[in-house]
Amino acid sequence: MLEKLITEQRNPETMDLDELSTLEIIKKMNEEDNKVIDAVNKELPAIAKIIDEVTLCLKKGGRLIYMGAGTSGRIGLLDAVECPPTFGMDPSRVIGLLAGNNKDHAKEEAEDDPELGKNDLQKINLSPNDIVIGLAASGRTPYIIGGLDYANMMGARTAAISCNKNAEISKHAKLFVEVDNGPEVLSGSTRLKAGTAQKMICNMISTASMVNLGKVYENLMVDVDVSNEKLYHRWIGIVMSATGCDHETAETMYELSEHSAKAAICMIKLNCSLSKAKELLEQNDGTIKKALGILVK
Repeated sequence: MLEKLITEQRNPETMDLDELSTLEIIKKMNEEDNKVIDAVNKELPAIAKIIDEVTLCLKKGGRLIYMGAGTSGRIGLLDAVECPPTFGMDPSRVIGLLAGNNKDHAKEEAEDDPELGKNDLQKINLSPNDIVIGLAASGRTPYIIGGLDYANMMGARTAAISCNKNAEISKHAKLFVEVDNGPEVLSGSTRLKAGTAQKMICNMISTASMVNLGKVYENLMVDVDVSNEKLYHRWIGIVMSATGCDHETAETMYELSEHSAKAAICMIKLNCSLSKAKELLEQNDGTIKKALGILVK
């Protein structure tokens, strides 16, 4: 069964991998990586549907929950932990569940137990407002199937992302993406092209859903969480770029806005108080352009 999966097959372009020079090896890898972009491109409509569901769940107070094992699980976990600093998202709202006690070094055998997938979702009190996205290069991981089945039973939204066509996990999700990257450079090593494809898709899911939630103004991350000096300087740069104000004004607005770049931008552009800026943002789903009267949709 496993040998029928495209992710497990041998790549005819790299049969001489062990005979190549270092430069030749990485050229081959680069050539194969280029194929990932085209493969993901073919799945964009399906990815967009998942993003719209994620947006709906988050707007209703639900959570985005990634589930996976091995490389796939770590990619979901990475995407989840990047959302709080990048978008000021509550860490409890985007979660990564990794088979094997949800640690960076997972017990690989845990992926074979569907009951563990169910149990991990029970531990975080899965609700109907949540969306569970299963990530599996092979598309057959029992841990994910158990989680998706439980999520469906609980009335939560479900989606599956795999790198094989007609994947088993797709049958257990309401929405699915199946990316065909072709065989890996190193047979069966799905941390390579499959991992790259899944990382690209997770980037799209989190970024686009956060844009939909009003956490982006133009192409600026206006909900950035200032937790260190680098992010403070980024905050200053964001406000300066968005409003055209000078550095001194941005520094002053950092305190006056209570560290909210969104509020600072509205205060400067509308020449209004913090309370008025907060009121306008609250009335307009936290979207700056709506608060400014620019965006009406």
